Amino acid sequence: MAEVRRKMRFHGRVQGVGFRFTAKYLAQSLGLTGWVENEYDGTVLMEIQGREQLIFELMKGLNRSNFIQIDWIDTEDIPVIQESCFVTR
Repeated sequence: MAEVRRKMRFHGRVQGVGFRFTAKYLAQSLGLTGWVENEYDGTVLMEIQGREQLIFELMKGLNRSNFIQIDWIDTEDIPVIQESCFVTR
């Protein structure tokens, strides 16, 4: 299956609730690459790359958290790049 890359901006209760830690753990366990960082406006920005189904599994994992509350996500497909890991910024 082909890889995809998405830029995603998460709105809601997404800072100070373990979002970045959870995203990094899930991404690494699923073999996804990219990065995640907090933004000054209270959102979280993430670029995630991998197979579509694995990105879907990451999203399911984020939604299972008792602390994270995602109200909406701005999503943009972007070009796939060469990288080897997922990091927190």
